Amino acid sequence: MLNIVLFGPPGAGKGTQSERLIGKYGLIHLSTGDIFRANIKGETELGVLAKSYMDKGQLVPDEVTINMLRSEVLNHPEAKGFIFDGFPRTNAQASALDAFLEEQKTAITVMLALEVEENELKTRLAKRAEISGRIDDANPEVIANRIHVYNNETAPVKDFYQAQNKFVSINGIGTIDEITNRLFAAINN
Repeated sequence: MLNIVLFGPPGAGKGTQSERLIGKYGLIHLSTGDIFRANIKGETELGVLAKSYMDKGQLVPDEVTINMLRSEVLNHPEAKGFIFDGFPRTNAQASALDAFLEEQKTAITVMLALEVEENELKTRLAKRAEISGRIDDANPEVIANRIHVYNNETAPVKDFYQAQNKFVSINGIGTIDEITNRLFAAINN
């Protein structure tokens, strides 16, 4: 089973590249944001619980997030593998994900980290705001804060996977096809 953590700051191209990885390897895309929204909209037990934290402006506890992911993974017993997008965001989440996957007799195969320097990220996000109308990409202060949060809170998860020899840095600058080919090469290596 091929299980990928696709990693990178906002604007690195994770959404674009995950579509290509899904197409080539037949993986199931698990986006924590999508899973949260679906559970909240569907008013599942976990969705109601998550919403109770979010309504107070609190982070949803790791246990709730992991249980939502667990449910999604178990809904796809035929899967060839998964792309984890937006998760794990902390070392504690990475440890919990490892423990859950071990129960399923599988593991994370590789963490692919799209590396893009900050000025390029800001340019990409501004363009994305123009094209898609995403409000969160239009405000330079919001963009700077999202990148800051990524660098301070999420980037340390790289160390977790480096310690397991599963971390691969991918140059995220170039054409979409060039970046895709780098990802394919890292997976097929």
